[in-house]
Amino acid sequence: MHTVTKNWFAPDKTTLPDFIIAGAMKCGTTSLHTMLNQHPGIFIPDKELHFFDMDDISQHPDFNIFKNERWLNHNLSSNVERYWSWYSTNFSPAKTEQLLGEDSTTYFASNFAVQRIAMQNKPIKMIIMLRQPTARLYSHYWHMVKAGKAMFNFEDTLRFAPHNLLDRSNYLTQLRTLFSYLPREQVKVILFESFVENKAETLKDVCEFIGVEAAKLPSDTINIHANPARVPQFLQLHLLKCRMFREAGNQQSLRHFCNEFNIERLNISHGQRFFERCYKVVNPMVVKKPPKINADSKVFLDKYFQKSLQGIDELLEQDVMSLWFK
Repeated sequence: MHTVTKNWFAPDKTTLPDFIIAGAMKCGTTSLHTMLNQHPGIFIPDKELHFFDMDDISQHPDFNIFKNERWLNHNLSSNVERYWSWYSTNFSPAKTEQLLGEDSTTYFASNFAVQRIAMQNKPIKMIIMLRQPTARLYSHYWHMVKAGKAMFNFEDTLRFAPHNLLDRSNYLTQLRTLFSYLPREQVKVILFESFVENKAETLKDVCEFIGVEAAKLPSDTINIHANPARVPQFLQLHLLKCRMFREAGNQQSLRHFCNEFNIERLNISHGQRFFERCYKVVNPMVVKKPPKINADSKVFLDKYFQKSLQGIDELLEQDVMSLWFK
């Protein structure tokens, strides 16, 4: 288990969220975020902030670049006040009476994030969404494709670089870590399957958990579907491009935070910009569902997760294994 060796308490007057939608990734978190943000008593920044784990290499390898014989990355142990100030700024548009929320789907898998959140002088509530692990993993792969971070097809990714995909679905280890730092009453676990089947009831439960009236949500809130699936028109061409220009993906991720913290600017050449514009014309992302997972790949992964998740029913005190592995 990672250990945060330095005190990481928020400085005085720092704005902290009342709740965090902390993952797991590709389990309906974006839809839940969008629905809750319709509530007049809630404010959630539009983008994932990744504040509590932006220096966790295991969760954000793409936030780090080795350039000119040195690493460009975030170091939250130095210049802490500036990082906290930036974090607070993301909540500044909120009204005084609103509850504050955050949505960062890597926190659930990051020991850094869980420990740091638990250290704060505010009992931040955590919302964790879980999904059938193979389905989550497969959706995660296509998210990587969309983001330009997949270099192989699905089966070859499992062969050559499986760890990130597998680890994000190993919920049992993550739940044990979470419950070792936070009391149970501070954590709300939601099954994606139950959320899809009965959004109204799930929203009511979540509102009760964080302390707002569900009745104040607009009547059409449950019809919101955020984050529609997008896939490249020509997958093999897209994977080839990602292999050839892998560093561009890292630059894009790290540049998201560079200007805020005086990390060396990562300029994109005119040639690279021109190539990106042309490529989007030749091989655009189109709105459609990814192909179904190969049947044998599903069986292969289901068998793995049936072994790695043994004990999750007892930990959550509900029967999820029979729901996920029929």
